[in-house]
Amino acid sequence: MKIILAKDAGYCFGVRDAVNIAYREAKEHGEVYMLGHIVHNENVVANLEKTGTKVVASLDDVPKDKPVLFRAHGTAPDVWDSAHNKKLNIVDATCPLVTEIHNEIKELDKEGRRTIIIGDHGHDEVIGIASQVKNPIILSSIDEAKNLKKMKTAGVVTQSTQMIENVQGIINILMTKVFDLRFVNTICYPTRRNHEQIKTLAEKCELMIVIGSFTSANSKRLTQLALERNPNSYQVTCGNDIKEKWFEGVKVVGISAGASTPDSIITEVTDKIRKIGNVLKEELVYDER
Repeated sequence: MKIILAKDAGYCFGVRDAVNIAYREAKEHGEVYMLGHIVHNENVVANLEKTGTKVVASLDDVPKDKPVLFRAHGTAPDVWDSAHNKKLNIVDATCPLVTEIHNEIKELDKEGRRTIIIGDHGHDEVIGIASQVKNPIILSSIDEAKNLKKMKTAGVVTQSTQMIENVQGIINILMTKVFDLRFVNTICYPTRRNHEQIKTLAEKCELMIVIGSFTSANSKRLTQLALERNPNSYQVTCGNDIKEKWFEGVKVVGISAGASTPDSIITEVTDKIRKIGNVLKEELVYDER
C-alpha cells in the first residue's frame, strides 16, 4: 500500500505560532489566560491545560500578574480597550493574515460601503472581523445571499478558511444585488493551498483520510472537499478512530489534516496506517503548486 501525505497538512503558521506562544508564556509565567480555546482541537487544548493555560469567560477573571493571550482568530476592539484599561499584560497571538482582514474591512467601511463578511455565523474569527465595523452583514451560504435586498454599494471580505466554491457562489449572487461591489479575496494562502492539494489527492487516491477535530470548521471543509470527489473519504480525530476495514483492497491512501491539527497527531495516524498496510518506507509527500 502507498501512502501520500499532503505537504501542507496540519498547522498553518498562524496556529503554530499562537500555540508556541501559549506554551512559552505558560512556562515563563506559570499560567496564561485566554478568552476561549486557542484552537478547535481537543488534544491541543488538553495538552495546553496541563502546562498552565486557562480559559476564562471574562477579563475580570484574569489575575493582574498573569498574561492574557489574544488568540489567532482575532479579538474585538472593545476587548483590547478593556484589557488596556485594566493594565493587563497582553500577549498578541493574532494571525497576521487575520489582522489584514480586519484592516481590509475597515477600509471598505471608510469608503462608505455596506460591509459584508462571507463566513460562518458564530465562528470566533468571523465575530472578530465583524467587530471591526458597525452592522456588517454576515453571509454563510448562497441561499442567504439570495435573500439579501438590493443595495447601491457594498464591500466584501471573507473568513480566511472559506472554500473558494462557496465564496464564488455568493459573489455571483451579490453581483445581481449590488450596483457598486468591491470584493477583497481574504481567503488565506495556507487554506487555498491545502484545499487545492486535497482536491487532487482525493481524485488520485482510493481512500482519503482527513485528520482534524469535528469542532474545526477548517477540518470539516477539507472533509467536504474530499467527499465531493471521493466517497471513500473519512475524517478522524486521532489514530484510535482508524478502522482497518476501510483499507481492505486499497492500494493508495491519501492523508491531509486541518490547520488546527498538530504534527504529533498526524504522525500517530500515519503510523497506524503504515502498520495496517505494512508500509515500511516513508510516505510520499504530495505538493500541488
